[in-house]
Amino acid sequence: MERLFKNAGIARSDSAELEKADVLVGGDGVVQEVVPNRGESDLEQGQVIDCTGCVLVPGMFDLHVHAREPGQEHKETLATCSAAALNGGVTGLVLMPDTSPPIDTGNLVKSLQDLVSEASPVPMFVAGCLTKRREGEELAGFSGMANRGVVMLTDSDKTVPCPDLLRRCMEYARDFDLVVTSHCDTPSLSKAGAINEGRVSYRLGLPGIPAISQEIAIDRDIRVAQHTGARLHLQQISTAHALRAIADAKATGTRVTCEVSPFHLLLSEEDIEDYNTAYKLDPPLRLPSDRDALLQGLLDDTIDAIATNHAPHTEFEKAADFGSAPFGVSGLETAVLSLYDRFIKHGVFGWDLLIRKYSDAPREIVGQKPTAIREGEKANFFVFDPNAETTIESSYLKTKSHVSPFLGKSLSGAIRETVVG
Repeated sequence: MERLFKNAGIARSDSAELEKADVLVGGDGVVQEVVPNRGESDLEQGQVIDCTGCVLVPGMFDLHVHAREPGQEHKETLATCSAAALNGGVTGLVLMPDTSPPIDTGNLVKSLQDLVSEASPVPMFVAGCLTKRREGEELAGFSGMANRGVVMLTDSDKTVPCPDLLRRCMEYARDFDLVVTSHCDTPSLSKAGAINEGRVSYRLGLPGIPAISQEIAIDRDIRVAQHTGARLHLQQISTAHALRAIADAKATGTRVTCEVSPFHLLLSEEDIEDYNTAYKLDPPLRLPSDRDALLQGLLDDTIDAIATNHAPHTEFEKAADFGSAPFGVSGLETAVLSLYDRFIKHGVFGWDLLIRKYSDAPREIVGQKPTAIREGEKANFFVFDPNAETTIESSYLKTKSHVSPFLGKSLSGAIRETVVG
């Protein structure tokens, strides 16, 4: 059935201005027309969606998602993860390999791809492990995983401890033209920390994770990437010093990209109240000055991409005390809304930057073509109503994990529908 989206403003990555147009999507899911004032007379069998006041935005792409299946389906499944993605305007994502068992061979990659094809209407790309079982001792099966089409190699939330092993990982990844994705942490510094080390951790009596835990690891990984010539992607940047190191590396031609989460752009350690474990993230929320530096890094292109680190846990697990609760919260359904509410609505940046950072660049990092709303392409967009308001509550969330710093809060705007060709 044809669908005509009337009277919309179309957002694009190359323009700060919205294009006023009607968008006709054919029954095959392909955009047939993008024109002003498209007539409705020949749509007797079609549907007309009035988008007056709304914005059509190209679908987002998330580089950092933990869907938990296989092995941890009590936290999330591929089906609930894809439902959450669509609810949040995300039309493509990369699955982290920290499943049970971890995705460290070609056969396991194929098994996960088969599960995705059965369960998810959203394209889900598979990341493979750097080391066997993510244990940091032996190389994983790079050749088999590369042949099955993994888009990056990472031990997810674990750092490869041995620099020589990391060097060999990068050399093999370079030869297969795969991105090495690094969760930057120095375990001997982080130890059993639960929160950023500093004034708030002292006040709350919680063990802290110093900023240098991430910064030292970033410096090391950048140097190994420079030595090997490998492509390096750094996950979840959280400090101002880390940004300076990345900017310096880029200036020398190092093949490095990085991401930031919406949480680290919006929140700081000072938002943590009443030992609420919805604020327990890895890396932890840092100083307000770090948060402000991250926003500047996004604006000046030091930061390449936005990625949520969607890490669902059960409410029972997160109900533990702050020190014992697991790191991570769900993020797919709140990213666009929270970034609109804080930044786009107030003119800090526009839809064009959000599309570049949360749609175009993430796709390019893993070798995929950016998407846009234009004739001849598969429909891949969401309908955003800036005049509405969304309350983040359990009835709204499609993920299994109803744990979020935004739970119970109202955010400006609403995603009316997500269209995937």
